[in-house]
Amino acid sequence: MTSLYPGIDEAARIGGPDQVLSHDQIRAFVLEQLRAYDFDGKRVTFIVPDGTRHAPVDVVTKIVHEALGDRPADVRVVIALGTHDYMNDAAIGKLMGCEPGRFEETYPGWRIFNHDWRNEETFANLGTIPAARIGELTGGRLTDRDMTVHVNKMVVDTDISLILGPVLPHEVVGISGGNKYFFPGLSGHDVIDMSHWVGALITSFEMIGTTGITPVRQMIDAAAELIPSTKLLLGMIVKPGSDDLQFMAFGDSRAAWEACAEVSSQVHVKYVPKAYKRVVSIIPEMYEDMWTGAKGFYKLEPVVADGGELIIYAPHIKQVSVMHPGIEDIGYHNRQYFVGQWERFKDHPWGELAHSTHLRGLGDYDPETGVETNRVTVTLATGIPREVVERISLNYLDPSDVDLAAFEADPDTLVVPHAGELLHRTEAQRGKLPA
Repeated sequence: MTSLYPGIDEAARIGGPDQVLSHDQIRAFVLEQLRAYDFDGKRVTFIVPDGTRHAPVDVVTKIVHEALGDRPADVRVVIALGTHDYMNDAAIGKLMGCEPGRFEETYPGWRIFNHDWRNEETFANLGTIPAARIGELTGGRLTDRDMTVHVNKMVVDTDISLILGPVLPHEVVGISGGNKYFFPGLSGHDVIDMSHWVGALITSFEMIGTTGITPVRQMIDAAAELIPSTKLLLGMIVKPGSDDLQFMAFGDSRAAWEACAEVSSQVHVKYVPKAYKRVVSIIPEMYEDMWTGAKGFYKLEPVVADGGELIIYAPHIKQVSVMHPGIEDIGYHNRQYFVGQWERFKDHPWGELAHSTHLRGLGDYDPETGVETNRVTVTLATGIPREVVERISLNYLDPSDVDLAAFEADPDTLVVPHAGELLHRTEAQRGKLPA
């Protein structure tokens, strides 16, 4: 039985934090596990991440297709976008390892869909979790609002919901993956907004990388309990800086997540000896705007010294958020800025408020003087114009003025390439995550 979820069988697993799995090992594991599971005559919804999650989705999906064969009555693939932009044929081709527009030729018998989150017809209403229960789940952080659970109909009108996805440290829930692919991956706004705001109240600094069942994970699990289909996870731990897999787990979506989370906490956290006065976060091109590229802040904030600066270097990013223009209306502020003016902000989408706090980091706000103070300076060296950057309360740096070689030579500066996946913490923070 699992440690975190009593009564649930442990997931099958292969690999470990000090291993790299070969293709033959991956294939043998997936074939063995899926061929032993009863998919015969079942309707299957296969859930995959979008292009903002780094993993060999195409490689493993082809093995899943082989393993399932013609046993299921139907297989629909749905991309768990959350509220990210829809993926076009070219992006789907890159994700799934097929020619653009020719998915069904590569995966005969399967169909693929974006999670159409802007369309109300996408969702099934699974009911409401009362405010009193939300208060229990969140440790009293949110007590006055019911949570209505809307989720994509594809995981309701099906027999088995099979998730394929990586597991990583996450700013809202602690460790990503598992039932998070339903909420927020395939979710309506209520669960997204409420769970993200609870994460913001805890703060990303304290939450990110926290193992165990955090308050936000409890909310997600409670919502997932309302989904009637069988929920399975084929979880992956991706070696940092590569496409290699170090670990896989298969089973109940909670049990497989638990197994992966334990390995992720060993693989995806880098401990450095000190906090730095300056950290330069080099954002990969898989993140197309600051809404997604902000992970380059979340995963480095803990190693910026008090009063220090974090520079987000991403010349390719030219927009704050494609899908959430409301961020430009509120700007970027710390948690207390919103809490201290709740009447002003309570009707703004809470998911946007949460994102704002996650990129701004720890700080305080004095309602009497209107003065906001922040622990660190956040500087954007991106393609976003200066006037926009300053309007959203961040510092501007022309990316052409960034001298990475000079930064790398400075002992008080930490330069991090491919930022966004590997969480950095100081040795002094090891084992001291309070969430």
